[in-house]
Amino acid sequence: MTLLTAADIDRGVADLPGWGGDPNDIRCRYTAPDFPTAIALVDAVAVAAEEADHHPDIDIRWRDVLFVLSTHSAGGVTEQDLALAGRIDGIARGLGLV
Repeated sequence: MTLLTAADIDRGVADLPGWGGDPNDIRCRYTAPDFPTAIALVDAVAVAAEEADHHPDIDIRWRDVLFVLSTHSAGGVTEQDLALAGRIDGIARGLGLV
């Protein structure tokens, strides 16, 4: 897998509100209206991540959910991370979080 440059990442997340990062990882924090919605987001992302066989680091703090993506086996951000960020964004939009 090819590691992405900072410029590649900037282009890759340009249409994903709240996403940003550097060649080490990309991240986004979503704030849900309540805890059950935050957990629904995590549950839906877990299914998408399992389907993609690519799993984000997830930090849940009440209504705030932070996703951090990096392809650990490659040592940084790859296209696989951008693809999963796009799926997470779509899930969040579906829950009205973007």
